[in-house]
Amino acid sequence: MAKYTIDPITRIEGHLRIDVEIEGGKVTNAWSSAQLFRGLEIILQGRDPRDAPWITQRACGVCTEVHALASIRALDDAVRVKIPPLARICRNLVHGAQFLHDHPVHFYVLSALDWVDVVSALKADPKATAALAGQLSDYPNSGASDFKAVQDKLKTFVASGQLGPFANGYWGHKDYRLPPEANLLAVSHYLMLLRLQVKAARMMALFGGKNPHIQSYCTGGVTCVKDLLDVDRLAEFLYYLKEMQAFIDNVYIPDVLAVASFYKDWGARNIGGCTNFLAYGNFPQNSGRYLEEKMFLPGGVIMDRNLGKIADVNPDMITEEVTRAWYKNGPALPPAKGVTQPLEDARFDYDGKYSWFKAPRYNGKPMEVGPLAQVLAAFARGHKPTKDLVVAVLKHLNVPATALFSTLGRTAARAIETKVIADEMASWVTEAIGLIKGGKLETAAEWKWPGETMGYGLIDVPRGALGHWIHQDKDNKIGNYQLVVPSTWNLGPRDAKGQVGPVEEALIGTPIADPKAPLEIIRTVHSFDPCIACGVHVIDPDTNEVRKFKVC
Repeated sequence: MAKYTIDPITRIEGHLRIDVEIEGGKVTNAWSSAQLFRGLEIILQGRDPRDAPWITQRACGVCTEVHALASIRALDDAVRVKIPPLARICRNLVHGAQFLHDHPVHFYVLSALDWVDVVSALKADPKATAALAGQLSDYPNSGASDFKAVQDKLKTFVASGQLGPFANGYWGHKDYRLPPEANLLAVSHYLMLLRLQVKAARMMALFGGKNPHIQSYCTGGVTCVKDLLDVDRLAEFLYYLKEMQAFIDNVYIPDVLAVASFYKDWGARNIGGCTNFLAYGNFPQNSGRYLEEKMFLPGGVIMDRNLGKIADVNPDMITEEVTRAWYKNGPALPPAKGVTQPLEDARFDYDGKYSWFKAPRYNGKPMEVGPLAQVLAAFARGHKPTKDLVVAVLKHLNVPATALFSTLGRTAARAIETKVIADEMASWVTEAIGLIKGGKLETAAEWKWPGETMGYGLIDVPRGALGHWIHQDKDNKIGNYQLVVPSTWNLGPRDAKGQVGPVEEALIGTPIADPKAPLEIIRTVHSFDPCIACGVHVIDPDTNEVRKFKVC
């Protein structure tokens, strides 16, 4: 039985190593190793709690607003302040814009190339590609001349020997299944999205102050009073929202369905699927502490893939342990009492410690978080927009609901979540206008330092369930701060009981056509949208070596 190491995993944020054992053409064992330590929790100790949102959102250049939001929610909770309705709506609009930016970028730039053979697009007939595009939608710039221009640009890349953004792919791999015309269509939409994603970023900046690191969240509400009361700003936001909706409806959703139609066996065989799911829920519809909030996208806990039985999230059930991580050994602890004590000797050991990620558990069980968990929770709760879209997607592909428990389902769920959020955002703008017309202009509530206190902020973000926990000491300084981020949940290592983490579970059983070109492994890993930079809070030069794929 041979061990294979893929290090580094590209098209992600941060440094990730995946090790697998392959026998009989499939993965029989897997190890997920975060290769980066940063120490954000250590950096925050002793600081003013109001510093936390500005520091934590610098954890990553991709998932930025999300850490500001979770941190601010933790501070709101610690000082027991309820934010005004207009502030709640503003936060939801900025947070929604993050999804409209993040999910399409993930599909086209980070994930789609695992399913789309870019070089094959050179063989496509642009007229046939235009005909295919016409069958899917009437989106602009979809004529034969448009696709011919993209094909010519791609030819220039290939002829130069430098594929530019399409370098380092397994082009020609035997498990690429799309015809050349579909590949050319996808490549064209990839380039189209690169230009359009600026609009989504602009949406975030309109009420966030800037992008990627927003400035308008504050304890008790938001600071962008003038922006919210500016009719032109609201109109501009809606203008960009309609552009993004048009792309989501006419390009993103059809492309996901088109790709999925060639890989339905990944759903039928549950390739890349996990067992347990956790979602905190998203977009509060009222102000209050986490357990008092009604979420537009409801959260929940699903065990053993049982969609008929969903439980409410109990934050007290969350723990992290470090048995297989490069931290000083200790008991499994709730995040509020978490300890971050890194070891100096971070040597990879298959039978011992092998990751900078801790191992989060819910009631002692590993949990997948992310768009699939959120969509499953909303579906199980009977959330009509989500349920209707899930049913439509399953019907279009002619697959059962069990197909959702797969890499393919995870990819489809991300698109479903994007559309559900985009379709709802205009109503939040309308709600904001109603509050303004009614004279309810308050955007920040007053609060006082309570002395020693604890608080937590839980919210679902594009990569999944994100939690920040803060302990404020009697001197109004941060005594302890812990982040449990989506990629820690998904890519964490084994625990003391030997239970594998979600990505490790998802990889086991994956069929491999060519062990020397492990495309199938990359597909599943990318479907989780790993963000190692967020998850492990100084790079050791011994582990920062850029290595080629090798056989151990």
